[in-house]
Amino acid sequence: MKKIRLALLSGGDTPERDVSLNSAKQVYEALDKNKYEIYQYDPKTDLARLVDQSSSIDVALLILHGPNGEDGTVQGLLDLLKIPYQGAGVLGSALAMNKLAAKEMYIQAQIPVPEHLVIRKSMTRDAAYYVEKIGLPLVVKPVCAGSSVGMSIVREEKELTPAVQKALSFDDVVMVEAYVDGVELTCGVLGNDTLEALPVIEILPGEGFDFFDYTAKYTPGATEEICPARIEDTIRDQVQSHAMAAHKALFLKGYSRTDMILSQGRLYVLETNTIPGMTATSLYPQAAQVAGYSFSALLDRLIALAME
Repeated sequence: MKKIRLALLSGGDTPERDVSLNSAKQVYEALDKNKYEIYQYDPKTDLARLVDQSSSIDVALLILHGPNGEDGTVQGLLDLLKIPYQGAGVLGSALAMNKLAAKEMYIQAQIPVPEHLVIRKSMTRDAAYYVEKIGLPLVVKPVCAGSSVGMSIVREEKELTPAVQKALSFDDVVMVEAYVDGVELTCGVLGNDTLEALPVIEILPGEGFDFFDYTAKYTPGATEEICPARIEDTIRDQVQSHAMAAHKALFLKGYSRTDMILSQGRLYVLETNTIPGMTATSLYPQAAQVAGYSFSALLDRLIALAME
């Protein structure tokens, strides 16, 4: 059987570069070398080589996070090169990467979200305005960033301005969102036209972590992840329904993972990831494992969906 010529893209030039490279290393090891002839590219250095060799590539597997990887830019290049790839296209990638655009699409689809306001670099309102409008605590985060980069929880008014400045160092637009205290849940979706909701995962950040931040995500043992989540069946069904609704609202395909909070019996959708972390122990592969997909089988499925 002729091998599929696969381009594995990882790295890039973002704060999440190391996470991307680590994920890609594990993906490479898990890919069946009897099925795939694998070529590796780093968008930071190898785009010209990718373009030059594009006619010999059957499909691409993107293990990229953050701007210029998860936001539709690389997807647009691959579209021009006529190379199929797993996951969302240009539109879906751009919408999901922009937390403000995604939230507007959620609201139109009647998906519940926390109350929010937007701060731009040019705005001059003081902290008291946002505290009065939404109340405390607040979540402050860059509109376009992943892995909780630049995100803070503000519990006192005096903390808001430094938190906004921190977020503005990563993006020109910042979202100030009502902090919802509750159980952190996440749910993966798999498929193109026919969608499968994966088992729900419950996330328990360890002591010393206010939320599932970058350190809690990527420090071994810092977070406990329980799959299936310890929630009632009716809540599980709602989580899976919201995950599929978010997937559709953002015009996604292939796969996605949507994060939520369960507070006092009510669910709030926070954001949707179009290229979820893909180490063998990342959230999405964990849920896929419970659903019956080994890491290698999950990669096979994503590649098949891309080529479909």
